Amino acid sequence: MSERKARKKTAAQKRNYAKQSLANNVENATQKYFKDLNGSKPDGLYDFFMQEVEKPFLDVVMQHTDWNITHASNMLGINRATLRNRLKKYKLD
Repeated sequence: MSERKARKKTAAQKRNYAKQSLANNVENATQKYFKDLNGSKPDGLYDFFMQEVEKPFLDVVMQHTDWNITHASNMLGINRATLRNRLKKYKLD
C-alpha cells in the first residue's frame, strides 16, 4: 500500500473514531442524566436536549471558522439566515 493511501486510510479512521466518540459521549451523558433524575420523569426532553447541545456546538463551529457566517453555514449545511437566527437565539452573535 502506498504511503498516500495509508494516510487516507488513517484520516478516514480518524473521522470514524470522532463520529463514534461523539455518539458515545452523547450516549454516556444521556445515561448519566437519567441516572441523576433518580426516577423523575422529564418533560420536553427532546427540546431540552437540542438546546443543551446546539449552543456549545454552534459556538465551537463559529470559533473554528473565526466567526465567518458564510464558512460556518457551508460547513453546517444550513442557510446563513438560519445560522444567524440560531446564533441570535443563543446570544452568540
